[in-house]
Amino acid sequence: MNCRVVVEAAVPVYDVETPDEAVRIAISKTGEMLNPDLNYVEINMGERTAPSGEELPPAFIAADEALVALELEMTVFNVEREEHAARIARKEIGQRLQNIPLDVLEIEVIEEDDDEDSTEDTAEEPTDDTAEESTEETPVQSPETDDEVLPEFEELIDE
Repeated sequence: MNCRVVVEAAVPVYDVETPDEAVRIAISKTGEMLNPDLNYVEINMGERTAPSGEELPPAFIAADEALVALELEMTVFNVEREEHAARIARKEIGQRLQNIPLDVLEIEVIEEDDDEDSTEDTAEEPTDDTAEESTEETPVQSPETDDEVLPEFEELIDE
């Protein structure tokens, strides 16, 4: 089973004046900490709401310091349960974002269409006639590409 896990991170940013500036710096800072090891993690602005339901900017600024809510999204492959996927995502992201609190927001099971595609592919395997045709075409193409073949491999091609 494969799962898409969304983790919320509270990233501190210093010396900022506007929420937009804080978000840009937080995304850049998080990207630097995650790359190159976790370059497959998507970084998005988090969503915050007031108790009344009013939407708030993702950054809270006080005294030129900000706390920015970011959503980090990654896909975890070959897990047994959703809880297992959440633990793996928190561990992988948490190792690189030290001293940044993380909270799992969402776990979504990804449908595996690959199994259906692979069964269709096996049903469409070439018959003996088409297999013979493909082997007959190979020698026809090899004289054109002899200039590109390395000398060590010419013996293998001739056989």
